[in-house]
Amino acid sequence: MTTTFPGAPKTLSSGLILIDPQTAAIQRIIILQYNPDMLMRSVQPQTLTGDVGDRLEALRFKAPAIETIKVEAEIDAADQLEFPDQNPNAVTYGILPQLAALEMMLYPSSVAVQQANALAQQGTIEIAAMESMLTLFVWTQYRVLPVRVTEYSTTEEFFDANLNPIRAKVNLGMRVLSSWDLGPTHTGASIFAAYHQMKETLVTKGPMGTLGALGLRRLP
Repeated sequence: MTTTFPGAPKTLSSGLILIDPQTAAIQRIIILQYNPDMLMRSVQPQTLTGDVGDRLEALRFKAPAIETIKVEAEIDAADQLEFPDQNPNAVTYGILPQLAALEMMLYPSSVAVQQANALAQQGTIEIAAMESMLTLFVWTQYRVLPVRVTEYSTTEEFFDANLNPIRAKVNLGMRVLSSWDLGPTHTGASIFAAYHQMKETLVTKGPMGTLGALGLRRLP
């Protein structure tokens, strides 16, 4: 949420960055107009289950945990429409450009599709899958995560006279991509490694518990 109180500190925005997976060049930055009120996260460990009775594998990790994130973002063109001369795109398209920017994270480019179709028509037997831009979800400098968008839905709530949407709620579901998912040499692997190391650093910034606080003098 944003505030207009004059003494309020400036609130950073959350958003997404699309980068070229080969060169790491930034292709697009998508700023969420309003920071979501909630960030829903789940973390599932990846452990070796082993055979029944294999006690040596009970506490062994095979890879970083699987982390998923869900957010609900709001997009509203009302502020832009108050000043139509300064915001001609909002007048012409409403919030269609913002929705398109989010939805294109789930599409290959039209050029890539046309090239794949042309190869298929030429009789090419095997066509390599089209690689997407690498998406980074940014929620503070301590959470810069390579992700794959796994879920996208939008509810368009208000429309202008030309039926362009001018307000919508967008639900995004994302799975964090670790070096296990991407491979050790992928651009996103080093970004995930920095996030993983930041978690370890943040652990040291919190309070340290004591046995006494748990009502114990020593472990049984």
